Amino acid sequence: MAARTAAVIEKWSTGLVEPERRLDYWIGAVCECFLEMDITTPVRAGFDCSIARGQLDTIGINRVQGSAQHVYRRKASLSRSTSNYYYLLCKTDHDWTVMQNGHASRLQPRDLVLLDSRRCYEFNFPLTANTLSVELPIAWVESWITDPDRRLGQRIDGRAGWGAALSAFACQLTPQLAIERPLPAQVLTDQLGSLLALAFGSEIPATPSESRDAVGLLDQIGRVIRLRYAEPGLTAVIVADHLRISERTLHRCLNKAGLTFSGLLNDCRMAAARRMLSEPRFDRIGIGGVGLRVGFSDPSHFIRQCRKYLGMTPAAFRRQR
Repeated sequence: MAARTAAVIEKWSTGLVEPERRLDYWIGAVCECFLEMDITTPVRAGFDCSIARGQLDTIGINRVQGSAQHVYRRKASLSRSTSNYYYLLCKTDHDWTVMQNGHASRLQPRDLVLLDSRRCYEFNFPLTANTLSVELPIAWVESWITDPDRRLGQRIDGRAGWGAALSAFACQLTPQLAIERPLPAQVLTDQLGSLLALAFGSEIPATPSESRDAVGLLDQIGRVIRLRYAEPGLTAVIVADHLRISERTLHRCLNKAGLTFSGLLNDCRMAAARRMLSEPRFDRIGIGGVGLRVGFSDPSHFIRQCRKYLGMTPAAFRRQR
């Protein structure tokens, strides 16, 4: 398959070919839509499967329907793949099994599992292949989860704790939702990332105290900026006072992470501005009002930041959505 698209729902179905060719067609479709994989089935004569795919920003939402099958990703397949992703899989109808990274798991309906296409894996759908498969960019996953390799192939309980919340949200993801979004795409993908991080939170490995303290302080700085970014005139001194640390400590923590206070603040403000300019429900608010709501008291400064972050003026961005 060529470039991913966010404008249409893509579909593949074995119903387009003769019954004796359906398994071969399905293997080709899977390799085109997902990755190089090998597939066997106990119901070759009556085999029938389909995929529908939608693109939500950088995340692919795939819904698979069809016959029982056993799927393998072996070393030869790894060598033929030019692009790799993490995949979050969930079934709601029957038990199934998965193996990756030395973990063999039996999953029940609504359970989830995270797989990495850079490693071999296999999974078995003994009754149906009806599955949600969410394609997640590697950098995106690793920005939300510390050391995801530790959880590859392990069952995420879809009926308890944050796993239940993740499962409930993931089960609402459909290719159609990627086209007819109820909220901006970034809001939906951030929600998925947050729930994924919460579901894995108890598994984050311990770090040396100094590193843990630095990471903790960096998180606190980010949280305060996200909490107070809409305040015009927000400064590093104000944030440092909020955290009861010195301004020097704040800047030193950010510098070690390759960040700056102004950069974090502007990123946060412009992410909020982008969401507001993308949503018709905010059209009643003028451009200056949008800027003020995200912390820019000077309209001309807001317009300059839009040119820098969005590549155009806020009015032009609102018109072209």
